[in-house]
Amino acid sequence: MSTPLDMDRIAKDLRAERRGKIVSRGGYFGAVQLAAEVAARFRVPDGGGRPTDPSWNEQRLVRLSTTTLEQLEQLAKKTHASPMQVAALLLEQAVQTAVGRE
Repeated sequence: MSTPLDMDRIAKDLRAERRGKIVSRGGYFGAVQLAAEVAARFRVPDGGGRPTDPSWNEQRLVRLSTTTLEQLEQLAKKTHASPMQVAALLLEQAVQTAVGRE
């Protein structure tokens, strides 16, 4: 894995000011943002295995349509994660967006 980006240092070197997160919804930039989130959050567990988000402590079964699973598989290839890890990230983002609108 590559070294995480130090956004504060990058902003300082560019003589810029960090003002907050930019939220991307879909398309190329959405996929790039999703891949960056995978790289930033996922870690290999101490015992080895597939990289995952260490804060995830619940596991549930979710029924999906074949079409949705195929789309998750396409995103997973681009982000180097499993389809269900991508689904979990997207679900977290959707919940945070929905809760923020209340």
